[in-house]
Amino acid sequence: MRRKFSVDIERWPVAGAFTISRGAKTHVDVAAVTIAQGDTRGRGEATAIYYHGETAESVRAAALGVASRIEAGAGREELQRLLPRGAARNAIDAALWDLEAKLADKPAWQLAGIAAPGPLTTAYTISLGVPERMRADAVKAARTYPLLKLKLAGDGDVDRVAAVRQGAPAARLIIDANEAWTGRDVAAEAAALVPYGVELIEQPVKAGEDARLDGVASPIPLCADESCQDRSDLALCIGRYQAINIKLDKAGGLTEALALAADARAAGLELMVGCMLSTSLGIAPATLVAQGARWVDLDGPLLLARDRDPAIRFDGAIVTPPSAVLWG
Repeated sequence: MRRKFSVDIERWPVAGAFTISRGAKTHVDVAAVTIAQGDTRGRGEATAIYYHGETAESVRAAALGVASRIEAGAGREELQRLLPRGAARNAIDAALWDLEAKLADKPAWQLAGIAAPGPLTTAYTISLGVPERMRADAVKAARTYPLLKLKLAGDGDVDRVAAVRQGAPAARLIIDANEAWTGRDVAAEAAALVPYGVELIEQPVKAGEDARLDGVASPIPLCADESCQDRSDLALCIGRYQAINIKLDKAGGLTEALALAADARAAGLELMVGCMLSTSLGIAPATLVAQGARWVDLDGPLLLARDRDPAIRFDGAIVTPPSAVLWG
């Protein structure tokens, strides 16, 4: 039976503003793909990787470029050859997983050959700001979330972390430099944060300039985010980073993300599973690859003013993977 393929751009407002070293966002535009086969629909969502120059419009155009192949029956394996890594492939890959699971009347984790997923504890992101603002945000967030992720910017970062620690003395802390430590003494910057109990530093230097980390003995583990998109980047990370952050939009979907997780573990790297700003539809497949990850950062829907209905269940910091056949 021939399929029907569609992709729409949806705008979702952010709760307040989401601020990192590269700027602030008041909304996120996502690409939502639907693949219908008879009365069965598979759905997937992706957020453009803006630092790669993607936009929601370019993601939609890329998805439509392979629509005829998907409608003719192309599956997830062929999709890996039709599109490069990125948000367009992620949205279609998720929709294909959803469709396949529903047609087989099996949950996706069974199709993937992994154990049944369990609840996860997600980090909550504290946006970049002046120390006093970040402290106030941390005080509020720490009432619910035991793991906080701080967005940093380079200058003044120690003051920001110190303020957050003062406001949230019992919280676990991870930080995301978003490449802002390029040209700085990474080991010294990390050493200054040891007294505050920081347990992970994401992407200290610009992607492509990872050689700056050669020989760096950081007292806090370093995690590759922008520097690790899919399996092809692993070799550049080994010896420079101790962990990688897997995001479905970067990897180009759950299919590649599961393979990346397996290869990273085999290489001795710790795993973090993160997300872009997104709704529950974008987060749902990530809950599968996040099983067993040391750090989970799937708070995308929590940062929005509203979410889809039905939405993934969040009980405070606890994320419950979808109990239905899949997520669409």
